[in-house]
Amino acid sequence: MKKTVGLIIMLAAIVVLGWYAINLISNSGQSDPKSELFDFAIPDIETIDKVIITDGFNRVFEIHKQEDKWTDKDGNCIVQESVEFILEAFKNIEFKGYLPDNAHERFTNMMSVSHTKVEIFQNGEWTKTWFIGPTSQDHYGQVMLLESKESGKSDLPVLMKIKGMHGIIEPRFFADPLKWGCTNIFAIPLSDISKVEVKFNDEPQRSFSVTKNGSELHVYQGNKELSEVDTAMIFRYLQQYKKVHYDVANYVLNEKQVDSIKGTTPFVELNVTEKSGKSKLLKCYRIITKAPEQAGMTDVEDIDRNRFWCELPSGELVKCQYFVFNKLIFGDLFFPLDLSGVETIDGVRPIDE
Repeated sequence: MKKTVGLIIMLAAIVVLGWYAINLISNSGQSDPKSELFDFAIPDIETIDKVIITDGFNRVFEIHKQEDKWTDKDGNCIVQESVEFILEAFKNIEFKGYLPDNAHERFTNMMSVSHTKVEIFQNGEWTKTWFIGPTSQDHYGQVMLLESKESGKSDLPVLMKIKGMHGIIEPRFFADPLKWGCTNIFAIPLSDISKVEVKFNDEPQRSFSVTKNGSELHVYQGNKELSEVDTAMIFRYLQQYKKVHYDVANYVLNEKQVDSIKGTTPFVELNVTEKSGKSKLLKCYRIITKAPEQAGMTDVEDIDRNRFWCELPSGELVKCQYFVFNKLIFGDLFFPLDLSGVETIDGVRPIDE
């Protein structure tokens, strides 16, 4: 009798185990509808070679790794520091905590309406996608959801943060192309410069040019060569072109307004020619502002004392700082130019160093 009972128990156990095994097999490949994935990190960031960012406005921006540099999808220069912030997030992101059960539905609905999508490719293949939602209540983390090649897509978001840092993650991932574009205008070593021409259209007497042919250096005001010029000052002037950036891209003018500015006469034109024959021409336009006159409260025109519009060779209009360009366009900082009779425009004139 005991043997019979033992046999029945054994058979029952086998049936249960068999049912469990069959159930596991039938559900293999299917994600638990309540599963939460938090394996966001990518320790080996060197394998990442493409990232696609889609923001809440459906703007899409791709960054691609080209040897040791990152570019946009067309191979154009992008800000490398911004890429470093992204790679740091990929490597150092870590789990912060689970969301309360009663908050799952609310945050899932919020993320279905608005989120930042980050698609990550390693060695040419897609491996993970981050869905970045709202910030945590303490603003030290981010509500996020993960989809991976190995595990599929999680149904429930979790809280994530950057290891060793207090702050949110989402600002690192933006798709606005104006924020990604490189701001450098000139990055020319002194040895590569052949000629610099500065032409003032409103004050021709300020115009000058510098030529360099090997060790021969010359400075001209108009068609007249300056005879008493310190060679060290010529070198010092030409060295200013090693690192020149614009201040900010155009966020305020529409296409019609841009064309209107380009239709006016630039106050100065700056043309730099390299030994290779390559040249870069910049056209600079003053920014005219309107301010109410104190007494009559009528609008009067004034000149922005800090910035001006600059048309790049590509045709793009950007804002530049006088603080940066004074050392390029005002030759009297370096050379004994004859400026007798030239009026000083307060606020947009060079400041002695």
